[in-house]
Amino acid sequence: MGGSGSRLPKELLAEYQDLTFLTKQEILLAHRRFCELLPEGNRSVEASLEERVSFEQILSLPELKANPFKERICKVFSTAPTRDSLSFEDFLDLLSVFSDTATPDIKSHYAFRIFAASCVCSLDFDDDGTLDREDLSRLVNCLTGEGEDTRLSASEMKQLIDNILEESDIDRDGTINLSEFQHVISRSPDFVSSFKIVL
Repeated sequence: MGGSGSRLPKELLAEYQDLTFLTKQEILLAHRRFCELLPEGNRSVEASLEERVSFEQILSLPELKANPFKERICKVFSTAPTRDSLSFEDFLDLLSVFSDTATPDIKSHYAFRIFAASCVCSLDFDDDGTLDREDLSRLVNCLTGEGEDTRLSASEMKQLIDNILEESDIDRDGTINLSEFQHVISRSPDFVSSFKIVL
């Protein structure tokens, strides 16, 4: 209904397959799911390639709902000037990076961008391209929650951040940059399999 039977043109489908880590079937499924988020009258192939979907709608997808970094994931992949919506191609880029076939380098690059920028807990990291003690503290709070029962004490937080920097800060400048982050990720066998979204 409403264009759900519409198919992407073969040439465009082939182009998307060349530019992503997704199969043709995954691209078609992504297009169908994207179209389901559009208003009834805008679900034709042509309209779906022009329309943008708000973060609120994207975040209604079960695959993103429980992710503590869901808003930041959307911001990193949005090409909108206000970074508040995704086009179909933005959505494809997101799914491509989070696919099983994306390379570890690509996954770690985007993971760093997601972690090294603003946090979903309504706190802003300093956006300097590195993770410093304050950024790591905010990151831990995002992962553990802001509640009294889940929040680490000051001494626990300091110990955890000391351990993270001891393991990760190769140049000993008190921050973790992209290459240091990628080095740590390369030693984590579970990272590639856990950094994924499956529709």
